[in-house]
Amino acid sequence: MKSFIGDLHIHTVLSPCGDLEMSPDNIIRRAADLNLDIIGITDHNSTRQCNLIRQMGEDAGILVLCGAEVTSREEVHCLTYFETPAQLEEFQHYLDQNLPDIQNDPRLFGYQVVVDDMNNIIYTEERSLLMALTQRLDEIASCVRRLQGLFIPAHIDRPRFGILGQLGFFPQELMVDAIELSPKSNQKSLRALFPDIFKHSFIGGSDAHFLHQMGTWKTVFRMREPSFAEIRRCLYRKAGRKAVIDTLT
Repeated sequence: MKSFIGDLHIHTVLSPCGDLEMSPDNIIRRAADLNLDIIGITDHNSTRQCNLIRQMGEDAGILVLCGAEVTSREEVHCLTYFETPAQLEEFQHYLDQNLPDIQNDPRLFGYQVVVDDMNNIIYTEERSLLMALTQRLDEIASCVRRLQGLFIPAHIDRPRFGILGQLGFFPQELMVDAIELSPKSNQKSLRALFPDIFKHSFIGGSDAHFLHQMGTWKTVFRMREPSFAEIRRCLYRKAGRKAVIDTLT
């Protein structure tokens, strides 16, 4: 087994809270400078910037997990990832169907744009991506599972938009593939209050909205090669594989 370093929680120019420097080329260049083997593109409630960054990552020798940071009806953030462009396209259709038709105000919340490899704007999302979907957590998880993706509740220990802060508990029936902890997490306290969550693997991601934030909270994957299938095996600790938060960050 080899160790591969990943930051699976990165926003682009498409996220209204993402800085305009978070263009595809800048993200790949920064990931290479940080020696990241794997990155995850997780814009709010949209996957539309993913495929270009995946292609650019392939050229740079970086595995790009494509997905979104989805906000459930309970206002819980969850990370989703998909292996193929077809799965990603179907999930984007699901997001489009369930995102409320509330207009974004770029003066207040920022622009929501998709750019090409020359940083030309090719699409503007008019609906606010900061809104919660009309779907519950369990409904989103079921959709992701049907599409053979990965479903990971995000920064569960944060008071806002984390599952523990929003619900006050962790639903044992919720189908998750792993759990993301924030850099300020206290695992001792979590174990005392929510011992059942420790049956899952934990990952760390920077939740970067600016280039300098990338790689500040990472995950080490012990596996044979950087691939979607191997990452899934890591999360389920198959045959010696594992995923652990990089505590040296």
